[in-house]
Amino acid sequence: MKQAMYYEKREGGSVQCFLCPHNCVIKQDGAGICRVRKNIGGELYSLNYGKVTSIALDPVEKKPLYRFHPGKYILSAGTFGCNLKCSFCQNWSISQGMSPDDERAVDITPGQLVKEALKHVRHGNIGIAYTYNEPSIWYEFVYETSMLAKKEGLANVLVTNGFISRKPLEELLPFVDAMNIDVKSFNPSFYKEICKGSLENVKETVEMAAAKCHVEVTTLVIPGFNDSVEEMDEIARWLASVSPEIVLHLSRYFPRYKMNDRSPTPVRTLENLRDEALKYLRHVYLGNVW
Repeated sequence: MKQAMYYEKREGGSVQCFLCPHNCVIKQDGAGICRVRKNIGGELYSLNYGKVTSIALDPVEKKPLYRFHPGKYILSAGTFGCNLKCSFCQNWSISQGMSPDDERAVDITPGQLVKEALKHVRHGNIGIAYTYNEPSIWYEFVYETSMLAKKEGLANVLVTNGFISRKPLEELLPFVDAMNIDVKSFNPSFYKEICKGSLENVKETVEMAAAKCHVEVTTLVIPGFNDSVEEMDEIARWLASVSPEIVLHLSRYFPRYKMNDRSPTPVRTLENLRDEALKYLRHVYLGNVW
């Protein structure tokens, strides 16, 4: 365990976490919505610090990042937990399904992960991607590792839902070279009801990140929820107002987790949405169309 950053003590032994916009007030022996930040004796601790559930040397395009060192590789690492509760989660087994006591999690230090990344530089590795689950709730580990990686000349990449508070993001961004940020919908009700989050916070993350590092955005297109041309027009117009160079990935939905009542996204739907987005953005790609 690691004492957490971004919290304050409250009366009666409770604490309030300010890492993400949920601002959870956590009673003693309780955990936040993310399940990995726990109140122990009136102090907040990170339960996933130094815990890795997945690690692999991936093509950078798999993040997906198509216009950031294309053709290179990146050492990808993730832990468990998430601060959103998307019922359609495509990677729910580690984001929602694993617990802090799961024996599949392997212990690693920031220094060890950086050394592992350096070993693969000769194989085309450019750095470390914090991915597979939500890296912002792995904050203390990502922060320390990214500082060490930067000193060694390695790139740091976040693959994130963008649901993080402003101050933690500001402090992390100087060490981040690229981000792929989910914009799951442009409908505030979708975020509130299906993801248990906030669109406005995610938009702020995209805007802040685009001013500091390379940004690509992914929208998982779900039939009947966010697959209209009108909504894609809104997303693309807004992204273009931030920068028309932001890369947009439209990803195909497959039935997962708690949302198994609809078919995979038709490829033709993705093609139509790409055509709409290209009216405003210079780079739009389709994912998982096989």
